[in-house]
Amino acid sequence: MTERHTTTEAGAPAPSDGQSLTVGPDGPILLQDHYLIEQMAMFNRERTPERQPHAKGGGAFGQLEITGDVSAYTKAAVFAPGAKTEMLARFSTVAGERGSPDTWRDVRGFALKFYTEQGNFDIVGNNTPVFFLRDPLKFQHFIRSQKRLAASNLRDHNMQWDFWSLNPETAHQVTYVMGDRGLPRSWRHMNGYGSHTYSWVNAAGEISWVKYHFISDQGVEHLDQAEGDRLAGTDGDYHQRDLYTAIERGEFPSWAVKVQIMPFEDAKTYRLNPFDLTKVWPHADYPLIDVGRFTLNRNVTDYHAQIEQAAFEPNNTVPGTGLSPDKMLLARGFSYADAHRARIGTNYNQLPVNAPKNDVHSYSKDGAMRFRLASDPVYAPNSAGGPVADPALAAEVRWHADGDMVRSAYTLRKDDDDFSQAGALVRDVFDDAQRKRLAANIIGHVSAGVTEPVLSRVFEFWRNVDPDLGSAVEAGVRANLA
Repeated sequence: MTERHTTTEAGAPAPSDGQSLTVGPDGPILLQDHYLIEQMAMFNRERTPERQPHAKGGGAFGQLEITGDVSAYTKAAVFAPGAKTEMLARFSTVAGERGSPDTWRDVRGFALKFYTEQGNFDIVGNNTPVFFLRDPLKFQHFIRSQKRLAASNLRDHNMQWDFWSLNPETAHQVTYVMGDRGLPRSWRHMNGYGSHTYSWVNAAGEISWVKYHFISDQGVEHLDQAEGDRLAGTDGDYHQRDLYTAIERGEFPSWAVKVQIMPFEDAKTYRLNPFDLTKVWPHADYPLIDVGRFTLNRNVTDYHAQIEQAAFEPNNTVPGTGLSPDKMLLARGFSYADAHRARIGTNYNQLPVNAPKNDVHSYSKDGAMRFRLASDPVYAPNSAGGPVADPALAAEVRWHADGDMVRSAYTLRKDDDDFSQAGALVRDVFDDAQRKRLAANIIGHVSAGVTEPVLSRVFEFWRNVDPDLGSAVEAGVRANLA
């Protein structure tokens, strides 16, 4: 084996791995020890600022294989029958910081990047099919309410429940979080969802609305609260360790890829607003359609370069796919990319983990970290044969919209309310054991610091979800506080 020698960042041989340059063995350090200066300066700058939400997470590389035929709904090459596409998945918590335990009760992020021949295609979702909010103006406030108090820098259950109880649209997601899905056994043992409503376009130009489902082949399993708390204190990286070691053993986790399809015209008259992120589409109305399967089969080799600097964004669409009138999705189309520019740098898409596999012909120029070579002309239009946009090739989905400029929620439809689907989840989906665990989780969480007037609103919140659950929560909390 050829011996390797340490180098400077510029590739020159390094003078030492352990001794600074000094005036004699006991003398002061010299400023001309450029290698020492480089090492200290690099260390001071080696941490990329953590993500606002989803700071703690990990992931792996894999492959998507299409086994079904959905060409009636989308012309996207990534979903063509038999297509195989390399990909990256990242799983995460939402509220915890980068060093927080994996087993805090929380939603789990479920972000996928597919390196297609038509550019990168990203799906940014969670392990639940809904979210807390339907309007992006509330998002920043929501995240702050789940983080830490300004004065003490402590997490605070009263602050969390204050926000949730003042925003009843959170009821559906909070029911998921306080149930089993708020504490998955591992990333391998949880489903994923695009959560939002997206769009597909077929070869004839017809638009369909679509929801993505990723069903774990390992099954869906959870930890109980006591085990989650124990692991938080003994193995804070439990979920990261589980995924990494499973892949190292050759136990490659996989997920079945399925979609729900809603015809374009159905969205105009469906009994609930199909673009409201706090709602699901009942499977009885829009059943799951098999698309394919993705398998994670390769661990990262540099966590910082391949996970910490990985940049997922729902505006990464490819021809045949697109966004929708979902307000949260449209806002995320801007906010995710802007977060990457602020956190990683203007040219974050040139980093290997984010770079598309197809050629890039862009007029973007300069900026920090740019290493993709530019060439004249650097403007458009031009007379020198530079690249020209072709609208017919672009992944741009258009639909008709009109109306007055307003600040309001979605227009209410027959089944649009904040508590019905949460109540159905409790009564019709959960079994008796799940309902018992849900009540116990809520009681334990609320008993840990929630005070009036928030406390009374919490009881009313859960009575609106389900009267029996609300009564059980109030009785349990008041017994704990007596």
